[in-house]
Amino acid sequence: MIGRSGNPTLNEETFEKSGYYNGQETMTIGGTVNKSFMLLALLIGAAVISWVMYFNGYDVFPFMIGGAIGGFVLALIISFVPKAAPYLAPIYAIVEGFFLGALSAHYEYLYYGITLQAALLTMCIFLGMLLAYKTGLIRATAGFKKGIIAATIGVALVYLFSMVLGLFGVAVPYLHDSTPIGIGISVVIIIIAALNFILDFNFIEEGAQQGAPKYMEWYGSFGLLVTLVWLYIEIIRLLAKLANRD
Repeated sequence: MIGRSGNPTLNEETFEKSGYYNGQETMTIGGTVNKSFMLLALLIGAAVISWVMYFNGYDVFPFMIGGAIGGFVLALIISFVPKAAPYLAPIYAIVEGFFLGALSAHYEYLYYGITLQAALLTMCIFLGMLLAYKTGLIRATAGFKKGIIAATIGVALVYLFSMVLGLFGVAVPYLHDSTPIGIGISVVIIIIAALNFILDFNFIEEGAQQGAPKYMEWYGSFGLLVTLVWLYIEIIRLLAKLANRD
C-alpha cells in the first residue's frame, strides 16, 4: 500500500481513487516539481494583485473571505476527485493567492516588514525539510506518519472548534494570544505543518515509483502548495504575536 501523507489532501487512498493502469503516461518527480513552480507562480501573481489593491485603497476584504471559502471548497473537491487536479489546482492557487495577498498586506500595514520575514522563513523551512528528507535525517516511517496525521487532525479540530465558538462570541483561550503559552502553541503548530512536508515528499516519491498516472503530478503539487500556504499563515501569525509583545 502506498504510504499516506499527513496532509489532508494527500493520503494512502489517493492512488486508489486515481484508478491508474499500465500503459498510460506516469507521474514523475520532475513533472511534479515543474507543476509546483507553476502553481506557486500563479499564487504569487494573484497575491501581488490583491496586495497592490490593498495599498491603493481598494477594499480587499471580499478577497480574504472569498479566497478562504473558495480555497476550502476547491481543496475538498480536489481531495475527493484527484482527476480534477489538473483543472482545479491552478484555480485553487489563484484563489489562495488573492487571499494571501490581502491577508499579507493587512499584516504588513500593521507590522512593517513582517511579510518578507514570513516568506523567507517559510521557504527556509521548506528547503530544510527537503534536505532532511533527501539525506534521510527524517524518515517517513509508519509511526512517524501516524503521529503527524493525528497531530494535523488535532490542529484542524482545534481551529474548527475555535471558529464555531467564535460565532457565539467565545474565544478559545491562548490560541490567538500573544502570551508565552499562545506563542508556544503557534510554535508547535508550525512544527506540525513543517513535518507535513516530509510526508508530502514521501507521497510524491512513492507515487512516481508506483507509476501513478500523469495527472497525479498536479495532485502532488497541489498538496505541497496546501502545506506551504498553511505554514506561511502560521508563521505570519506567530510573527504578529511576537510583534505585539514589543
